[in-house]
Amino acid sequence: MLKAAPKTNTMNDASILASAQHVLIAESAALTELAGQLGDVFVKAVRLLVACRGRVVVSGMGKSGHIARKIAATMASTGTPALFVHPGEASHGDLGMIMPEDVVIALSNSGETAELTDLVAYTRRFKIPLIAITRKAHSSLGGAADATLELPNVPEVCPMGLAPTTSTTMQLALGDALAVATLECKGFTAEDFRNFHPGGKLGKILLRVNEIMHIGDEIPLAKETDIMSHVLVVMTEKRFGSAGIVDDKGSIVGIITDGDLRRHMKNDLLQKPASEVMTKNPQTISPQMLAAEALMILNDKKRTQLFVVDGGKPVGILHIHDLLRVGIA
Repeated sequence: MLKAAPKTNTMNDASILASAQHVLIAESAALTELAGQLGDVFVKAVRLLVACRGRVVVSGMGKSGHIARKIAATMASTGTPALFVHPGEASHGDLGMIMPEDVVIALSNSGETAELTDLVAYTRRFKIPLIAITRKAHSSLGGAADATLELPNVPEVCPMGLAPTTSTTMQLALGDALAVATLECKGFTAEDFRNFHPGGKLGKILLRVNEIMHIGDEIPLAKETDIMSHVLVVMTEKRFGSAGIVDDKGSIVGIITDGDLRRHMKNDLLQKPASEVMTKNPQTISPQMLAAEALMILNDKKRTQLFVVDGGKPVGILHIHDLLRVGIA
């Protein structure tokens, strides 16, 4: 088959930039209009999602289907079990994936997508809550839904006004709004978020100090009454280049590093008590601190290790190599 010859590009650089800026400005204006018209129906939709005891089933056809997949993925990653069901496949057996405890979100710009007919009828038959996202509230989909989220009737931004552009941007943003409002209502936390993102950069950023610190016999500790010959043995055995100094109650009161040794390098160094060499009131961190925050402290203080303290007592030590090992530093 012969291919049509490509048309000559007659746009100059300024026109290309102007076109892109027009798209972004127009879609931004549409989102602003959408935000302004949210009301009780949006609240009702969120309440349905929060009350869901099953899964959120998201469906749509064509470009709306692509947006539906992303909404389902966002829901699932923020504590709301969700999945995408293709409306065409739903009519050929996949309706069995939808249970009475579920909530269905159906996307259709026109509200008259034929492929959604069986899915909508199924939700009505079994009293499954249905949330519609459409430009036409009085369409077949909008009229059947328990909560209909109507998109502003603004034109698509493509020159022909045909390609789904502005409408899908609004669908996507509205899906994000539903997901975020739902997770906030559920009290979803950063720790919950990490449980759903154990891999990749997000999982690493949300690691806590107590998950990667050294504990127990690995912690280099000495008493403030110990002489420096003993402290040096501790520093050499533990290989962190430092020793935490504790009082008779086990609370950390100082730290001795290689730098402290150099500053006190005299003939009588080995006979001195640790209390005369240590740096008092050292920088410490909490075991619940995010590892990424600990890295910021290490960089700011130009340190390679930090003692981890809980209730005044050392419970671990974190070295910058530990952060490198898990891919944070």
